[in-house]
Amino acid sequence: MPDIVYSGGSILIKGYDGNIPEDLAVFDHRIACYRSLGVNYPRILSFFRDAGIDAVDRVMDRKHLNLNGRISLRPYQLQALEEWKKYGMRGTVVLPTAAGKTHIGMAAIQAVSERALILVPTIDLLSQWKKRIQETFGVEPGQIGGGEHDERDITVSTYDSAYLMAEKYGNRFSLIIADEVHHLASEKLRMIPLMYTAPFRMGLTATYERTDGLQKVLEQIMGGKIFELGYEEIDEYLADYTIARIPIELSDEEYADYQRYHEIFVSYLRRHRMVMRGPWDFEKFIRSSWTPEGREALIAWRKSREIAFNSRGKMEMIRTILSKHRGEKTLIFAEDTETAYTISKEFLIPAITYLTDKEEREKIPAMFREGRITAIATSRVLDEGVDFPDASVAIVVSGSGSMRQFRQRLGRILRPSAGKKAVMYELVTAETSEFGVSRRRRKGVPGRTDGGT
Repeated sequence: MPDIVYSGGSILIKGYDGNIPEDLAVFDHRIACYRSLGVNYPRILSFFRDAGIDAVDRVMDRKHLNLNGRISLRPYQLQALEEWKKYGMRGTVVLPTAAGKTHIGMAAIQAVSERALILVPTIDLLSQWKKRIQETFGVEPGQIGGGEHDERDITVSTYDSAYLMAEKYGNRFSLIIADEVHHLASEKLRMIPLMYTAPFRMGLTATYERTDGLQKVLEQIMGGKIFELGYEEIDEYLADYTIARIPIELSDEEYADYQRYHEIFVSYLRRHRMVMRGPWDFEKFIRSSWTPEGREALIAWRKSREIAFNSRGKMEMIRTILSKHRGEKTLIFAEDTETAYTISKEFLIPAITYLTDKEEREKIPAMFREGRITAIATSRVLDEGVDFPDASVAIVVSGSGSMRQFRQRLGRILRPSAGKKAVMYELVTAETSEFGVSRRRRKGVPGRTDGGT
């Protein structure tokens, strides 16, 4: 009789001398048994069941949980949950930021009512999920990451910690929920769902597609995209909003410096017949920059970018916007840490970056929610997932051409509340390549009347 066991991220099938399809398991001559990835656990059980072969399953000790939290879902959230159930409780739900994806995750945990692991990319999201679990189900969740290894029936883990601890925890959970699931497609992080045996899996994201096309990997490890809606389809559930793109003029000195650096960069591209059509082309440029000429072009690109992103005119426009929206909860987004701290010092407001310690990262949002501060400067660390429900104004000082980043930043101000009218100001330096960056990132976001201050 075949004996199915879990060992360090793998499924071992002992005592079976028949044939198993190669895409399901391979025979490991070193240990004289079949070996398979943890993700194949449900398929292995189905294989033996369909073949009418009795097998001893020693992989998981599944545990039923009594989860009595009251969860009220909007119609589209309920539809997403039902689609997920229809696909065997596997697959990815794609909804805009502020659409309540965490709420759907809570309903999924209750629907399975077995041990669950929630994967998140950041400590901020880890704390947010823990709080929501406690509020919904009245239980204290476990935490893996941020210096803790506290495994419980419902546990929240950072991606990095789940990767490092896969051999230990890989067979402990029946359900995996991956928040910001697009991260899992990377070569390193995809090993998490490959090594874990959880038969039920839900991915949550605002943007499923990746520029490198690796979203196809998610179909195997999490289940494919089973539900998707955009901003325009859930408009009634979001705060009313406007996006205002404001052109910023460079000073004569800034413009001369920008043109000089930009010409060095563009001339290098022309000489080497390079065209910047996407991230892959830029990676090709980076790989070529090991020569003195290439290094000069790379430095010139960085200098021209710094000028466009951080012009003095942008600082003055931030001052104007903050004055116009005095007392309103405002988030100011920069592409780099240095700019975030420059804004912080210029306007005497706190900043949250990857350098901010844990205590400050908890204290500053709390002060923001309580109204003790009304503005926060940040780099990219608040792009994903962190809730600021009272925020109604966003100022994008600089950013990448990523549609995902732009949607995430917009979503920070779209949590609905009575009478709320949200506005995102996008500061774009005139007569520079930043306008092209702005066009790329705004694709797929419903247009609202642009205006200035």
